[in-house]
Amino acid sequence: MKQGARPKRMITDKLKSYGAAKRQVMPRVEHRSHKGLNNRAENSHLPLRKRERAVQRFGSPGGYQRFVSVFSAVRNLFVPPAWIDYAISRHLHRIRAFAQWNGANALPA
Repeated sequence: MKQGARPKRMITDKLKSYGAAKRQVMPRVEHRSHKGLNNRAENSHLPLRKRERAVQRFGSPGGYQRFVSVFSAVRNLFVPPAWIDYAISRHLHRIRAFAQWNGANALPA
């Protein structure tokens, strides 16, 4: 065991083959097979799955990395912070963001 202690129970979804594998690998550990018990572990993988889907649209990992490095900076400029909860505040934030964007993209005279 890499964790140092043997787990008390193993929680899986209802896939039938887990029971056979569990009996072979961890015969003395309680096995709970339920649809909802494993949600905490499964939900922690959602951001990773979302990134995996996004990468599939690009031809290469390098192209994805180039896109993300620029996109994240631009997105951070335009998306208002979570604490802005009034429509007028969001509108003013967007006006300021466009002013900064136009100032950064202005051609030198």
